[in-house]
Amino acid sequence: MYANIIIDISLEKLDRTFQYLIPEMLADQIHPGTPVEVPFGNGNRHMRGYVVEVTDQPEFDVSRMKSVLRVVREGIPIEGQLIALAAWMRENFGGTMNQALKTVIPVKQKTTEKEKRMIWLKPDAATAKAQLGELQRKHQTARARLMEALLKQSPLPYETVTQKLNITASVIRAMQERELIRVEHIRNWRNPLDQMKKQGNIVSLNLTQRRVADEILSGWQRSDERPCLIHGVTGSGKTEVYMEIIEQVVKSGKQAIVLIPEIALTFQTVLRFYNHFGDRVSILNSRMSAGERSDQFERAKSGLLDVMIGPRSALFTPFPNLGVIIIDEEHEAAYKSETVPRYHARETAIARAQMCGARVVLGSATPSVESYDRAKQGQYRLFEMKERVSARPLPSVYTVDLREELRNGNRSIFSDKLRELITDRLEKKEQIMLFINRRGVAGFVSCRSCGEVIKCPHCDVSLNLHNNGKLVCHYCGYEQPMVKECPSCGSPYIGGFKAGTQKIEEMVKRQFPTARVLRMDLDTTRKKGGYEEILSAFANGEADILIGTQMIVKGHDFPNVTLVGVLAADLSLHISDYRAAERTFQLLTQAAGRAGRGHRQGEVVIQTYQPEHYSVVTAAEQDYEAFFEQEIFLREMMHYPPKWHMLVIHAAGAQEMLVKQAQDVLKYKMLTQSDNEKSSLQVIGPADAAVSKVNDIYRKMLYAKAADYQKLVSIKNMLEEYIRIDPAFRNVNIQFDFDPMNGF
Repeated sequence: MYANIIIDISLEKLDRTFQYLIPEMLADQIHPGTPVEVPFGNGNRHMRGYVVEVTDQPEFDVSRMKSVLRVVREGIPIEGQLIALAAWMRENFGGTMNQALKTVIPVKQKTTEKEKRMIWLKPDAATAKAQLGELQRKHQTARARLMEALLKQSPLPYETVTQKLNITASVIRAMQERELIRVEHIRNWRNPLDQMKKQGNIVSLNLTQRRVADEILSGWQRSDERPCLIHGVTGSGKTEVYMEIIEQVVKSGKQAIVLIPEIALTFQTVLRFYNHFGDRVSILNSRMSAGERSDQFERAKSGLLDVMIGPRSALFTPFPNLGVIIIDEEHEAAYKSETVPRYHARETAIARAQMCGARVVLGSATPSVESYDRAKQGQYRLFEMKERVSARPLPSVYTVDLREELRNGNRSIFSDKLRELITDRLEKKEQIMLFINRRGVAGFVSCRSCGEVIKCPHCDVSLNLHNNGKLVCHYCGYEQPMVKECPSCGSPYIGGFKAGTQKIEEMVKRQFPTARVLRMDLDTTRKKGGYEEILSAFANGEADILIGTQMIVKGHDFPNVTLVGVLAADLSLHISDYRAAERTFQLLTQAAGRAGRGHRQGEVVIQTYQPEHYSVVTAAEQDYEAFFEQEIFLREMMHYPPKWHMLVIHAAGAQEMLVKQAQDVLKYKMLTQSDNEKSSLQVIGPADAAVSKVNDIYRKMLYAKAADYQKLVSIKNMLEEYIRIDPAFRNVNIQFDFDPMNGF
């Protein structure tokens, strides 16, 4: 067996591995992440390296290959842990070891270090005074001036000495040589929170919050290592529970990672943590420079931080003694990577925690069906928080049937009920949020009269309308011509639903000319600080109505918002995805949760063409359990996650025929080479991807479903091996995605 070893992990050398022979006596001790000592270079210097891969494929002449000397036993450093995690990700999510390493090892590129220099007085005060007298006698005025200043205050910044005291670098060097002063180089970290000031008091926990925090902590003391799932209604104060848990973890000398969706990483959220943990907390986000990100990881590794907050990439913070990983809004699709390896932060966090003895806490008002199912099965510990803080009531929810509005002659995007409530709030000087379920245009086709949606007869997902006038299923490839009238009620009011945020902004301004309106979508938040600008303007009362896509309903707290309008609940209900009902329930519940967070009762209006759909009914009642029971039953019937697992194989290439042939070959391999009883593996496709051609690159999908996740992992391993040796795949790019979350 051979080990591929990284010698220098510090910078952009991740691509460069060296292969060594594994001596027989070390064979069972060496695996990815193991630190080893090897002879390196012409002089065979003993160097430390990290094993990234163990293989039976030699890369060059074995007679010239050196052997690993020993396994380093002196504590596995954090790099070893992260390499082991990268190997686990490569195995469970596909891709190459190099792609996994680049995701996990945070220092990706060379960035200039910032440092400041401080000048200290070296001798004690009495000796220094004597030296000062001697310098004055010899008329060495510059040296005397520096000595005098340091007697008053030591240390002094180097720049102050050179600029304000007019002392040259040569004088400083001469005094260093005489051991009168010492110059210290201090790393000056870039700190994204250095402008932040503590505000307000730390909130004390109520009885429910205290009970949940205590039960989680006492379970850990009993060595219950299962992940904990906090299911708390919107506004129940889950963040305070997280902070209490983190405080106890930090007191025990360990560190904490808090993952939150990028959208929810607002000034408000960070301030709450900063008030609690001060300078020992930092953040990561996609808008930070490479130097800022690199510095946060270095601060964490050096023991200067206790808490790191950020989106999924913060999961790889190199804390040497990690105690807890908290994933807030754990149901969010943003926790699934869209680039190879397509890892899920929840599964990867659990794997990292097991490797280093940490714990995992998940929290959500609308947990993912996967997590809640595991909690029901006893794989996770479940904690419920069913009431809002200070016993504030949940908002009143009205469901408006848009079919009824159409029959009554109202063709506007505002139902009569919503228009009446908006007018009322504007008079009362209270704020309103209008939420549209998806930016831009939806591809499904529905009937305005009866709400019927045209679905695939084989996959139970909506068909998408293509420009050529055909309705297509993106799972199995089924297609049919566009219908002229509703197959259910015969109405001619059938077509695609089109409504973007911009169009709605125009309509709001036309309907309510006196209202001050803000819009928040991808276009208005592109520039740095765009989110914060819009949200703080709204929080400061500079606008009456905030219109936005899903980014406005995530975790924001505006006490003056007493009305939330959901303009088109159906837009996410019929996207071509088996999770459509779950997404809709989550978005509607989150949207409803924005209303009435202050002292006044909130109201919510949900406008829909399908008011009887179980995800709309249960969201209006804020009844997660009822939604879950319906959804899990359907998932089981249709063999979708979490009851079965799904492997999607993406193929892309410049020649459509080659892409199609590649997928046909992989399908044949799956069906013939896996130990397949027909009942335990289903293969669907190949079919065109939702967007089947981008920049002249054709894209096709193949789906495999199995109840056992490991079965799909072994299929992926078998296919990867086949792709590696078959030259036909040189012009086709193949990627694997397990239990996908973001459409197809």
